Amino acid sequence: MTTAVVAEDETLLREELVSLLRSTWPGLHVAAACEDGGRALEAIAEHRPDVAFLDIRMPGLTGLEVAAAAAEASPGTRIVFVTAYDQYAIDAFERGAVDYLLKPVTADRLAATAKRLKSRAAGTSADAASLAAVIEQLRATLPAAAGAPALTWITASVGKETRLIAVDDVAYFRADNKYTAVVTAEGEALIHKPVRELLDALDPATFKQIHRSTIVNMRAVAAITRDDSGRGTLRLKNRPETLAVSLTFMPLFRNM
Repeated sequence: MTTAVVAEDETLLREELVSLLRSTWPGLHVAAACEDGGRALEAIAEHRPDVAFLDIRMPGLTGLEVAAAAAEASPGTRIVFVTAYDQYAIDAFERGAVDYLLKPVTADRLAATAKRLKSRAAGTSADAASLAAVIEQLRATLPAAAGAPALTWITASVGKETRLIAVDDVAYFRADNKYTAVVTAEGEALIHKPVRELLDALDPATFKQIHRSTIVNMRAVAAITRDDSGRGTLRLKNRPETLAVSLTFMPLFRNM
């Protein structure tokens, strides 16, 4: 049976795509339907699906970042990007070893993609170099993401005191039971907003998810160390503790 992972941050669009896949491709098993890039990358590493349908614009990790990391986490997974940016993306897609779906996804278009994927199943998977070239071209040509401006200030609690913290001063966010710890050079504070919602509000160019429970400010990172198992440890500029990078997210630090 062919397996797939679906990643789309908008709930309705994600459910519609999964429903279309089930009706259009009966032999396909959707192993996971994810709402953000971090969960998608973890699902790909866990299930090693035959194909991953990735929305290009997602909070935390974009579809492009997930695809780049998936080339190491699951080299046999074929990538299908889901995008609304046809005028920018089609040339890159047609030249590279990936497929694409334009939003809104239709049954006919999905059936054509399924047919193409099936016909390629017996061939070799896209090599990492080809995929990397496509991703770099897309990064250079896709327009900046539209939407609400990135979060700049956070109201957080320290005991009975409420503090206003500039997001630029945050070293990292860490899930802490029902709360999220906001860690700066001066100490910690707590907010009620969960890590998943923070991913939607933070600047994805600066804040990266490195673990299911941790988001780090890349400007606060001094260095990364890799152990023999491939896992990583981040050393921070203004904090004494180190942060663990799960194996799934290590490809994001390939160039550090």
